[in-house]
Amino acid sequence: MKPALITLLLAITAAAMVYRVSTATAEDQRPPPASQPSKPIPPEIAKKLIPDDRNRVALTDDEWKTILTEQQFYVLRKHGTEYSFRNEYHDHKADGSYACRGCGQELFDSKEKYDSGTGWPSFWKPRSEGVIGESVDHDLGYARTEVHCSRCDGHQGHVFKDGPPPTGLRYCINSAALKFIPR
Repeated sequence: MKPALITLLLAITAAAMVYRVSTATAEDQRPPPASQPSKPIPPEIAKKLIPDDRNRVALTDDEWKTILTEQQFYVLRKHGTEYSFRNEYHDHKADGSYACRGCGQELFDSKEKYDSGTGWPSFWKPRSEGVIGESVDHDLGYARTEVHCSRCDGHQGHVFKDGPPPTGLRYCINSAALKFIPR
């Protein structure tokens, strides 16, 4: 790796850590649970989680707060980031798929998961075309490609062009945004 690239990556990592510490929630201060809790879903909200004819789901912030924990809401709805290496799925190796914690749409398959060394779950491609949407964010002062669930717009993480073959992509995803479904 070129020294300039290494310096840039270290600067980006340091900036992300400073940003993350300054925006930490109370749930971030605790170690991750063995399995992130799921809140019960009231019937009136469960009806709204059924995708419409465009495969979309729309809830208000108050409705999302009813079914998501504080950290899940922070990540999915406020575009937050959880701590690296202190999350449920960064070292998870079971066979299955990873669905959006908000709406349940399956986003990634364990067969495309790999250890990127970043401390977050990383995948080299989505489960199928169209399940991930992209937008540009400038939260850290430079452009990054943010990825979100195409059904509910729940923030998942970011995609970078430093992943393994065959795609060369690294989908760096927050565990709080995912729910594992064993095969």
